[in-house]
Amino acid sequence: MAIIGYDLCPNVRISAIAKQVEASVLAASALVDGPIRLAGHSAGGHLATRVVCSDFAAIPRVQKVLSISGVHDLRPILRTSMNNELRIDLAEAQRESPALCAPHNQIAVTAWVGADERPEFIRQAKLLANVWTGCGAETKYVEEVGTNHFTLIDGLESAQSALMSEFLD
Repeated sequence: MAIIGYDLCPNVRISAIAKQVEASVLAASALVDGPIRLAGHSAGGHLATRVVCSDFAAIPRVQKVLSISGVHDLRPILRTSMNNELRIDLAEAQRESPALCAPHNQIAVTAWVGADERPEFIRQAKLLANVWTGCGAETKYVEEVGTNHFTLIDGLESAQSALMSEFLD
């Protein structure tokens, strides 16, 4: 297992963060053999799906991506106060939104979200699964009952949880 670190906004733009994650995954893949699976929560879900978009390098051996409450369309952020720190413009939001990009089709992607999340996180997960299915990718949408944005990741603690079973299967 590897945990990837990256610079944060406003010091760098989101596009630079995505390139840092891509470089890290490529470097890690050169160090180990076997299948690679990527998982990320919230902004990490965005990054895990972003690096398997077709405009990025095809990362060898990536078999599965688990986006946990991922943000897959950055355009709504343009209308929030969060954008004061992120400094996203429309062109970058469109370019860096996985839901607006074509996926590498050989990778299984699961958009996992808590049923008690804010509606926007549910919409974002459904959007990615729907759009990428239409692009021919193997996608799955899972809405976990009784979890929200913060309790959803508790499933990462146990290999027997539904979340980890999906990821490890």
